[in-house]
Amino acid sequence: MRVQPLRRIKRVHRKAGVFLAATVAGLPLALIASTTSPVAAASPASITIAYITDVTGAGAAQTASSPVAFEARIALQNARGGVHGHKLVPLVIDDQTNPSQIATAVQDADSKAFGVVSQSPLFFIAAKYPNRAGIPVTGSYDDGPEWGTQPYTNMFASDEGSVDPKYPVNTAIGDFLKAHGGTVIGSYGYGISPSSTRAAVATAQSFVHAGGKVGVLDTSVPYGGVDFTTAALAAKQKGVSAMVPAMTAESNYALAQALEQAGVKLKATLFPTGYEPDVINSPAWPTLQGDYFFSAFRPWSLPNAGTKQMQAAMEKYAHFTKSQFPTFGQYEAWLGADLMIKGLQMAGPNPTHAAVIKDLRELKSYNGNGLLPHPINYATIFGHDLAQTCFWVLKAGHSGFTNISSNPVCGRDLPGTSTS
Repeated sequence: MRVQPLRRIKRVHRKAGVFLAATVAGLPLALIASTTSPVAAASPASITIAYITDVTGAGAAQTASSPVAFEARIALQNARGGVHGHKLVPLVIDDQTNPSQIATAVQDADSKAFGVVSQSPLFFIAAKYPNRAGIPVTGSYDDGPEWGTQPYTNMFASDEGSVDPKYPVNTAIGDFLKAHGGTVIGSYGYGISPSSTRAAVATAQSFVHAGGKVGVLDTSVPYGGVDFTTAALAAKQKGVSAMVPAMTAESNYALAQALEQAGVKLKATLFPTGYEPDVINSPAWPTLQGDYFFSAFRPWSLPNAGTKQMQAAMEKYAHFTKSQFPTFGQYEAWLGADLMIKGLQMAGPNPTHAAVIKDLRELKSYNGNGLLPHPINYATIFGHDLAQTCFWVLKAGHSGFTNISSNPVCGRDLPGTSTS
């Protein structure tokens, strides 16, 4: 599980109701509608899209607010007439960040929705269910390698396109930390999460490739853990001066505060999560001053067509203020819905599961209307990483975040490396 941007660190180091029954799940919507209601032929049937995430549980601190972006993207589409006249119906399902609950959540989505958008760190546990049912899945690739592993060709990561299941080491993070004064790295990940563990390992290897040393590599942190007293003492003893923790923001900030209290002097810290409004002026904010945060999505502070579209929709449908900007989870939710909508548009007025999957697999250029740093070619990406992994970097200051550059920082995978 790549716990939101956890797997992302590795490289920068995831029906309107049940359409009668599974036996008709693959039929065109218009045909289904005509067999259930004499008026449906004149009014296209609605299409339900499910969104699975952590509304409660340990992962909620990072994703509980994300459904508003999923719902805003759907509301925007409905305001434009839906998709070929079909109204879209959002369905939010909470996996409770519970390994024993995720199968129930996914099967619930399969039975009630035409397609599934996932931003669940546990989706890899239950990905087999929509795969067997032939249901399209879009969303965040942060949970695990199934996004690029056979037979899961029904899955389309709307943030990275796919996953190289070997999890090769990428140069971006190591180069960035070394260039900003880091000499000895502390790298941390969750033991329960394959993506978090691999991200921590890949971060350490990237730093070594850039000429740094590994002081601490700890991949045994409990999911959502916030007690880092012992870890901080170990980091001080090893002379840690750089850090990119592969965990959720709550754990990352608790680690940063523990390191500060232990007297660890960090010269280069890059957080994969946390570029969001709530952290500003939070109890952790003084500790984060001068630290760097990366965003895999174009910040609203660098406006283009995609940011303006999303901002207007979030202000209208999610009641954002003019000064608000989206969390990592909200970007992921928006793009997951956006790519599913794209698939429905491509599949025509009477979409089927098979048609959406086929057409998305033939989509050769997708960049989320400019929210992504590079376009994704779904025809060639499966089982591979993008040619370059890029992210924008922002710096925490007294009153907020500032962009260090209008251009993203990029890195490449190192041939022959693997952290799988």
